[in-house]
Amino acid sequence: MRSTDVLIDGFERVSENVHAVLDGITADQLTHRPGAEANTIAWLIWHLTRAQDVQIADVADRDEVWTSAGFYDRFDLPFEPSASGYGQSPDEVARVSVGDPALLADYYDATHAVTVDYLGGLTDDDLDRVIDENWDPPVTLGVRLVSIVDDDAQHVGQAAYVRGLLD
Repeated sequence: MRSTDVLIDGFERVSENVHAVLDGITADQLTHRPGAEANTIAWLIWHLTRAQDVQIADVADRDEVWTSAGFYDRFDLPFEPSASGYGQSPDEVARVSVGDPALLADYYDATHAVTVDYLGGLTDDDLDRVIDENWDPPVTLGVRLVSIVDDDAQHVGQAAYVRGLLD
């Protein structure tokens, strides 16, 4: 098994969990906040997808799915196209309102497809390439990809927890 196969498996597991959270969910459930400043399921799925999209586009030297595939326009959120959820306030979290869970699934699936396609073209040697020298030690492509999977897994776990509270 190649290292990239392990990474693809990690992203596939995130995908399965995203779909499990969104399966049969209502618009009201998407925007439910278990606390006054808690993240909603809509925001969590949108943010994990945006973060993956932004970072994969950067390392793959590709356009973001968010803008290139028209999702920015389809979501019609009150943010600049570059917004990904990082540093957003509780008020901004509340502005991520998605009436149709299929839109979140479509954006996630499109981003996931680009991710898997990119990973499928990498070699194990590619993972050793330094992509960010602003850290000590410098960040390699492999470390960045593991970081993306880890972040996605945490956020989809949070979304699953909120969904469990509602069920």
